Amino acid sequence: MHSFKPCLRLVSAGYSTLYEVLQILYEIAPINLNRPIKIFLHLVIIILLTVVTQTGGIIYLMSILLIKKSAKKKRIKRIGIFTGLYFFATFLITPNLAPFFGREKIKETEFLKAHSFFYKLANRNYIRPELNKTIGEIAYQFEKKNSGIKMIYLDANFPFIDKFPLLPHLSHNDGKKIDISLIYENSNGQLTNKKPSVSGYGVFEKPTDKEYDQNAVCKNRGNWQYDFPKYLTLGTINKDIEFSKKGTRELAKMVLKQNKIGKLFIEPHLKNRLNLTNKKVRYHGCQAVRHDDHIHFQLR
Repeated sequence: MHSFKPCLRLVSAGYSTLYEVLQILYEIAPINLNRPIKIFLHLVIIILLTVVTQTGGIIYLMSILLIKKSAKKKRIKRIGIFTGLYFFATFLITPNLAPFFGREKIKETEFLKAHSFFYKLANRNYIRPELNKTIGEIAYQFEKKNSGIKMIYLDANFPFIDKFPLLPHLSHNDGKKIDISLIYENSNGQLTNKKPSVSGYGVFEKPTDKEYDQNAVCKNRGNWQYDFPKYLTLGTINKDIEFSKKGTRELAKMVLKQNKIGKLFIEPHLKNRLNLTNKKVRYHGCQAVRHDDHIHFQLR
């Protein structure tokens, strides 16, 4: 029973700091673990941090090795060292090393913002320089036509190593891809920067009864994962907003006008609803996940 409350805290943590998540994981484990279970727990944490942040696993391993087993309050010290090293690496070292792998951190402006600090904290905001320039231009032009409305990005890529997977995405592994949020409007029909979920994913603009339902087709084929992002919302918010057909179409067309953009993925019913006839608009396939909660586009 001693681990019940920490488990509840872990489930409800959402985008808590890495320090808090690690502290909860330690609380869940019994104090007197035998060696194999301790090693297993460390491996789980290393794998989890690697999957989510790319660099967190190796930094966590360093924090273990830096503190002697006999040290007093070693758990607190390890978590403290990990947190300090992680922030130092994420915001000072990684941005300077990423260019050696052909990537750089997304350059945010007053027109281009991350949906959540999580995407920056987890190193999921790295792209090729040419894509960085392109999204900056798109965001500027969009805000110029829609005063105060920003282009909001979600997952991009990790900073290092081509083909290193950025889960749960299939293709965000080379610095060429980025996801951006759809555009929404308030009850008065005015565009807003508000989004319907905490994570930016998982709240779908579903097809009407008269539109083609790609989700149903894929699920009937056995592609169970197609609507999996519905479990990744981390909570729905701003329930007073609605999908903006006009705003999203305008943003998508600005993306498609860019010569360096080779593909744009969006769900078939939204492609038709928004009248997107450009050949760059492609269908991503049932092996991926649905794209009516965000737009994906990529370099040629």
